Amino acid sequence: MLAKDFNPVSLWAVATLGNTLGALVNWVMGLYLRHFEHRRWFPFKAHKLERSQKWFQRYGYWTLLLAWLPVGGDALTFIAGVMRVHIVPFLVLVAIGKGLRYAVAIALFLGWQNTGVA
Repeated sequence: MLAKDFNPVSLWAVATLGNTLGALVNWVMGLYLRHFEHRRWFPFKAHKLERSQKWFQRYGYWTLLLAWLPVGGDALTFIAGVMRVHIVPFLVLVAIGKGLRYAVAIALFLGWQNTGVA
């Protein structure tokens, strides 16, 4: 019943776009927040920020495909801003990862709905 009440493609598009825009906010914060790193209230310890940058340099842009992860995904998008990753590859890779996650989630939900369990 619930599966008939929504358009899965629209749901996928809105969820992917919204989540990608949220990642863009993290990227922008990473771009500009570093200007305040010597302030007492700065939320990241210097050694952790440096370690994250080294990790990102080692594994590169492709890690942005993992930005959908509930733990660490936001940190990846923030570090991408700190590392000054160009916006186009950033948005493409993040959108692919997040879009695939939502496609799988919607497909699983629709499959579950079609089993008659609900």
